[in-house]
Amino acid sequence: MFAFLLVSGCSREQPSVPAATVPASGSASSLDRSLPHFDGQEAFRLLLRQTSFGPRNPNSPGHAGCLEFLTATLGALADRIDLQQFTQQGYGEALNLTNIFARFKPDAPSRILLLTHWDTRPRAEHDQDKSRRDQPILGANDGASGTAVLLQLAALMKRLPPAIGVDLLFVDGEDYGKEGDHDLYLLGARHFASNKPPDYAPRFGILLDMVGDTYLELPREQHSLKYAPDIVDLVWNTARDLGIRQFINEQGEFVIDDHLPLNEAGIKTIDIIDFNYPDPTNRYWHTHDDTPDHCSPESLEAVGTVLTTIVYTQQP
Repeated sequence: MFAFLLVSGCSREQPSVPAATVPASGSASSLDRSLPHFDGQEAFRLLLRQTSFGPRNPNSPGHAGCLEFLTATLGALADRIDLQQFTQQGYGEALNLTNIFARFKPDAPSRILLLTHWDTRPRAEHDQDKSRRDQPILGANDGASGTAVLLQLAALMKRLPPAIGVDLLFVDGEDYGKEGDHDLYLLGARHFASNKPPDYAPRFGILLDMVGDTYLELPREQHSLKYAPDIVDLVWNTARDLGIRQFINEQGEFVIDDHLPLNEAGIKTIDIIDFNYPDPTNRYWHTHDDTPDHCSPESLEAVGTVLTTIVYTQQP
């Protein structure tokens, strides 16, 4: 799996076929408009809270501060929280990494998995200022956006438990490796996939990555279409039925991301990602321009509303 051409963590491969429109499947459903409201402004405040710690690359002060914040916040919201602490040899350093596994209705046999990465990149290799390329990035979109959505969803589930079990997984060390170094990406997802309980079998997983872009456009990621086309349809058709236009009915690229180790471990998982941040030139991606002013509450609310609808319409 990891022999693909790697361009970056949450990385892009060249599509094997040209991008094309994918016909929507399924019919429009009557969605319950009385579901909990996902508040994009509150999610944006959670994004700002994370970036207030500075870069959250492994072994940094920001990483330690954000871990404490996430652990305390999720400990107060979830029915159960487990920390997966592990070490990984990095570039001349031993990385101290932590996955956070927050569980709602942990005894429910029917459950789904939602995940994101909470770490940020320790270098800015695409920054226009070459003198700053070895400095860690703030990661407002690439790290904080998906985490903010899941934190806000956790608050909703605390107030109104869903009918099924829901697990929120915040993986660490996703974005550590240098470009082209296959072995030091997706560290937390690989660790979880290798160390999950043998009987852990959620119905499906949904990964969020880079979902806060002000100019959000979310095509159907192609590995997701390969591994879990039915879940891709569930998500994009739900967005269509809700009138949420940020989910576009087109094929995206093949993206190497945290969903791949989970699929290899038997958990069918899709990736919701806007890799073109803010457009196909990727001028903010892995640069010091990945800052909150290039993200928006509206984008977070669009993604959060779709996830909220899916969580609360799943039945045991």
